[in-house]
Order: sequence, then structure tokens, then C-alpha cells
Amino acid sequence: MVMDLPVCACTIAGSDSGGGAGIQADLKTFAAYGVWGTSAIAAVTAQNPGGVAGVWPLSPDAVAAQVRAVFEAFPVGAVKTGILADAGVIHAVAAALPFGVPLVIDPVMVATSGSRLLEEDAVAALVAALIPRAAVVTPNLPEAEVLAGFPVEGPDGMREAGRAILAMGAGAVVVKGGHLPGDPTDIFIDATGEVVLSGLRHPYAVHGTGCSFSAALAAGLARGMPLRDAFVAAKTFIDGAIAHAVPDLRGRRSVNPLWECGKGDFPYV
Repeated sequence: MVMDLPVCACTIAGSDSGGGAGIQADLKTFAAYGVWGTSAIAAVTAQNPGGVAGVWPLSPDAVAAQVRAVFEAFPVGAVKTGILADAGVIHAVAAALPFGVPLVIDPVMVATSGSRLLEEDAVAALVAALIPRAAVVTPNLPEAEVLAGFPVEGPDGMREAGRAILAMGAGAVVVKGGHLPGDPTDIFIDATGEVVLSGLRHPYAVHGTGCSFSAALAAGLARGMPLRDAFVAAKTFIDGAIAHAVPDLRGRRSVNPLWECGKGDFPYV
């Protein structure tokens, strides 16, 4: 019997108890793209749009076992990583991931609320073990500064940091400019040049935007989109998810990847 296998992607990240970021946001994003979402939970967090109350990393063996279980059963077309809280987990993920599967790295270090999520010794492990295997790395400005090792100010600084991360072996880098004044501008950089896309600045902060954006990139790659096309689609997707962000009881907002569900065919593919 011939089976029609689903388009699959895998997220390796932390669980967000508020549902607005991490594994939960990633799986919603995969669903919005019509992609079967699989996951490996790397850490459990107690958080909501107002902040992170606690982070409990899983053991490297537990994370690696989840990754292997997923790849044994599903035709994973792309992988996205989020919070990988320590060097042991990072090396375990690198060892468990098959080569040749497109890898999107969201180098989560600090939550939108400002809470530190990545231990300092994990940065070197990320640079050594995973970034050289990445199809694309998606740092915001503070993350780009940590990876590149110098302050990032303005578009020229974003380009310089992007090239520095590209030199670590990544196939491409998207430096996200949401921390700069004015409308947020993201710069995609690869060996052949760059693509610059701007969005609309909304008068509120939104939890989980980086997670959902990188998950959208992974979903696009899983669907066979060229990387630059996947970037353009992900930018359009996240702009809509931000515009329709979901408020909590205190009015704090989380990204809404499912805002277009039920409206017909997915428009970004």
C-alpha cells in the first residue's frame, strides 16, 4: 500500500506555559503552513507574556531520545531550534540530528521580557556544533551582538554582524532589526548578497515573534521553498501574526500564528 506521507518539520525548543512562544508557537506556525509538527522539548519553562518565572532544562539524553524518535517515524523536511539551555544539550542535539536536513537556528538567549534563557557557556557550543550546519540563523540584535562579539548599531552594523555569523559556517543569516527605532527591518544575508524587508511597527510588544518567525522559515523549507522565498513568506506571515496578536488578562500580547486559519488556502506558499 502506498501512503501519502505528510510534509513534516521538527522544533527542538522550550515549552512555554503561556502558549505564546517556544514549542507551542512553533507547532501553531507549522499547522498554519499545513505542515505536520513534531517536537523535542529541550526545557520546560514557567512563563507568560510578562516574563519567565523559571527554566528547567531536560537532560541531554532526554532531548536526544526525542529527536531520534521523531526521525525514526517521520519524513522531517526541516528542523528549527530554539532555546537549548546548556552546552550538553547542544552537543546532544548535534549528535542526534541527521546531516542534510535543513536547519533553522533561532539562537534564543534572552526572552522578549528581558529574562536570560541561555547559559553563557552554551554560546561557544552553539557556534562550534550547530551554526556550521545551519541553513539559516535568525538572531535579533542582542543575540547578533553576542554571536558576532561587537555592538550592533543600525543597518550597517546588522550587515557586519550578519557577515560575521555567516563566516562561522551558516548558509545564511537573518538579522532582525526589531530593537531599532522606527519600522522593524530584517536583513537576509547569504554568500550571494542580501534581501532587506521592512514591516510595520505596532504600538505594543508581542511575545513569541522570533519563535514563530523561525518556525515559519522551517515550515517553508520543509515545503520545498527556496530559502530566500521562505524568508519573504515568513516575513509576511509574522507581520500578520503580530497585527492579530492575542492579549492576556493584563493586555500583554502573544503572537497569533493561527489568525488566518479557516480563511481558505494558505496564501504564502
